[in-house]
Amino acid sequence: MSEFTAALVATVREACVRRSGTDAVAACADGGWNAELWAALEQIGVTTLSVPEELGGAGGDVAATVAVLEVLGEYSAGVPLAETALLAGRLIADCGGTVPSGPMTAAVTGPELRTRREDAGLSVQGTLARVPWARNAHHVAVLDNGRVLLLGRGDFLLRQGTNLAGEPRDDLEVDAVLPASQVYEPPADSPISARALRSRAALARAALMVGAGRQALELAVAYAGEREQFGRPIAKFQAVQQHLAAMAGEVLLAKGAVEAAALAVDTQGDADVAVAAAKVVAGQMAGVVASLAHQIHGAIGYTEEHSLRHSTTRLWAWRDESGNEDEWSEVLGRRALSAGTGGLWPLLTGTR
Repeated sequence: MSEFTAALVATVREACVRRSGTDAVAACADGGWNAELWAALEQIGVTTLSVPEELGGAGGDVAATVAVLEVLGEYSAGVPLAETALLAGRLIADCGGTVPSGPMTAAVTGPELRTRREDAGLSVQGTLARVPWARNAHHVAVLDNGRVLLLGRGDFLLRQGTNLAGEPRDDLEVDAVLPASQVYEPPADSPISARALRSRAALARAALMVGAGRQALELAVAYAGEREQFGRPIAKFQAVQQHLAAMAGEVLLAKGAVEAAALAVDTQGDADVAVAAAKVVAGQMAGVVASLAHQIHGAIGYTEEHSLRHSTTRLWAWRDESGNEDEWSEVLGRRALSAGTGGLWPLLTGTR
């Protein structure tokens, strides 16, 4: 981690602590919008961190954005920074557009959304399902057959929904005619594609999962040191120590995979393989860490008021979002088969 990224992470962590209380549970304990934290992140300049400066962003790289997302995942932060900085903001920037201020989110059109040209602009009608943080977003960037549509609050009706952790995942009923200023046509050399957007979304979820896993581990370590059984802390028992060691190993492995994937994106390496590996490893980590953390805490960890559930419910929810381990393992398997005997080792080591 560079000195710049380390300083940025420290500043974001301080903002989270100030607006989340002293225990590591975010003000967004039940998926609620943390307006104070968002305002602080805007002031710090990380809400469009991976967007070039000339297009309204902070000009940072994906690695720095991922490091910030890890902190927000640790504090279960109720802000759509992943959607704004890494998804919607990048979509608009890759089209050469200026990124608007305020929180944003992103979606990809499916068969339920229809578009047609009219004299007044582009008519857009239909449904977008389970859009993250749509109820709090000022704009929704929609990838539609290569072009990007920018929806404002007045362009859709919203049906609220949530994921397992209580975070907003809303359905949008769109019925609007968009002027040319809200329709971005990418240049010929644009990297925009549905696959690239899904890959960035998977990387963002994996980074958030690393933070949530680290928080679950820290809570388990603290509880094991305090809870006594048979006259001594349960952390003194070998079985509990093994659980904590297994959790720490999984979190460290996932962190390394996520950082490697971010580096691959920034250096235009084989990002497909690196991101797939990161999401698979993060998903496996989520299963191990959540299970062992709850074993160590016992029944208290499942209660509504306990801090642990804010991390573990997010691990379970994010594990399935933007592709689970099965889907990304299939991507890795296809790439390994296509590489053949001669190309498998260079593919795995990134030495091609």
